[in-house]
Amino acid sequence: MAEPQLGVIAAGHPLTAEAGAAVLRDGGNAVDAAIGAMLVSFACEPLLTGLGAGGYMLVVAQDSKPVLLDFFVEAPGRGADPAARAELVPISVSFGEAIQVFNIGAASVGTYGMAAGVCEASGRFGRVPVSALAAPAARLARTGVELNASQAYVAEILAGIVTSTPECAALYAPHGVLLGPGEQLRQPELADALERLGAEGAAPFYTGDIAAGIVEWVSGRGGMLTAADLSGYEVAERAPIRVGYRDREVLTNPPPSAGGILIAHALSLLDAGRAGAAGDGTPDIERIVEAMERTQAERTPEFLEGLGDPGFVERFLHRCGGRLGSTTHIAVLDCEGWACSVTCSNGSCSGIIVPGTGVHLNNMLGEQDLNPLGFHRFPPGRRLPSMMAPTVVLREGVPELVLGSAGSNRIRSAILQTVLRVVDEGMRAPDAVEAPRVHFEDGIVYAEPGIDTRALEAAGRAIGRFRGRNLFFGGVQAVERDRDGRFWGGGDPRRGGSAVVVRAA
Repeated sequence: MAEPQLGVIAAGHPLTAEAGAAVLRDGGNAVDAAIGAMLVSFACEPLLTGLGAGGYMLVVAQDSKPVLLDFFVEAPGRGADPAARAELVPISVSFGEAIQVFNIGAASVGTYGMAAGVCEASGRFGRVPVSALAAPAARLARTGVELNASQAYVAEILAGIVTSTPECAALYAPHGVLLGPGEQLRQPELADALERLGAEGAAPFYTGDIAAGIVEWVSGRGGMLTAADLSGYEVAERAPIRVGYRDREVLTNPPPSAGGILIAHALSLLDAGRAGAAGDGTPDIERIVEAMERTQAERTPEFLEGLGDPGFVERFLHRCGGRLGSTTHIAVLDCEGWACSVTCSNGSCSGIIVPGTGVHLNNMLGEQDLNPLGFHRFPPGRRLPSMMAPTVVLREGVPELVLGSAGSNRIRSAILQTVLRVVDEGMRAPDAVEAPRVHFEDGIVYAEPGIDTRALEAAGRAIGRFRGRNLFFGGVQAVERDRDGRFWGGGDPRRGGSAVVVRAA
């Protein structure tokens, strides 16, 4: 007889996934496992996430309402003088077949939410102390983590960022040469910070000595982060957006985040088109790209300005026919019925590591995808409109698929296609994650090998072909419970992802 399964976790690094799996084996629930994995990801995926980052966590538990915890980055500047702000520093990053410009430096730093989010989630939903969850992460940060091929590639394409300051270069190019695959990345100051988080909670990072050190360092270099920004930061609880698709219900990230409502809109468009479609109504590549195009068209200045309005969702629902109900991701399901989907991001990093704190700060104020109307437009305290969209698909009210993605503006297309492949095509989560993807942006359909583009070309679509799977197309981590109660997990190979099905001892 097969061993009973305790749950499943998918994450952006094998050590991250194994850390969460160990928590499940030791009796933690899905939220505990996600937090333990998050903390280890700071040591294993440090250019994607960390204590200077922000994120969102969607929690679904039996007999309780789903909750979205928003601990994403805010626009800083309470009490600061905008005239003293330094210039953003542009850095070009090549994905091979596409180039994207990121802006870094002190002026790119927003008010981080990670420590607050970890402690809020643990206090509300967890049963394992943060100190116990932080200890494995601190050990890894102190002793060092061997860079695998995926993380070494991230460091390579972000070389202009990780060598932009002496503090950053000391970690990633300690001998004047960028660390490569197989070399050890050691972060002893991060280890100290993780131990402080476990022992003292979030306070040192918002009102204590760590916060003071960060504010002094950033403001001294032309950044807008102030003590008032940090002391005023709070985790926000939100009700997730709900959208029906086929016989499922999809829960995802609501405004002021932008990604979730756009994914929901795309699903509603595809579901509305099923009635007149041939066969079983499964959308073909033309309909998927059309939905992507129509969804992108909704991202107008009015849309972006309206995300902070409490009445925005209802207005958007009505106008769309009433059908709606950058970065690393961790997805967890456990045998008790808990589901946890958490996406965290440091942007592409600011290059600002504050000495003595172990904190590499985000560059969210310099990310074009988060500031499409222009930089420094958001008032202090406004949550930035991220594309991050932790998502849970319910079947008959029970979590079936838990997923999310990295990938900046490609997040929504990566999540959309993974949901379609599980729900419409009947793929298991690992196959759905690995399947080739497309992404529509600025009039171009970007396509991985394996996508049949002939119909798109015949329709006059411009095609941007990639020669292989690429992290440009996101980094989906997805876990699934099938109709027989078995767990499946898919870690995205585009970003070195890994999945572990946890079995009882």
